[in-house]
Amino acid sequence: MKVIDMAFKEGQEFKVRVKPKDDCNSFALNIGHDPENIAMHFNPRFNCGGDANVIVCNSVSGGCWGDEQREGNFPFARGEECKFHINFNNEQFYIKLPDGSMMNFPNRLGDVKYKFFDVSGDARIIGIKIK
Repeated sequence: MKVIDMAFKEGQEFKVRVKPKDDCNSFALNIGHDPENIAMHFNPRFNCGGDANVIVCNSVSGGCWGDEQREGNFPFARGEECKFHINFNNEQFYIKLPDGSMMNFPNRLGDVKYKFFDVSGDARIIGIKIK
């Protein structure tokens, strides 16, 4: 699923509800300007590319990937609906995970407004809300 021109701005909260498939290997949520400029790639991996039960975050600038950041806390379960919340400023993304814990990822593009949103992988979007 792709959304273009959605206007997610600093100070707003982005709420996402997803349901990973029963055989989910991974899913990804991207927030940025376009597919070549992604400020935050959020990728929970159940079993993908040699990774198991880890959240991998990264960014893309001009089509070039940055350095991956890995989070060992993995509060996702196959087949179970979950929700997480994202806030950001020009320096950081703040992600509230389904278990209530927090993780941060640097806002490497440094902008305060993004218009591109994309979800891919083995999960179904139940709901999205920006407020």
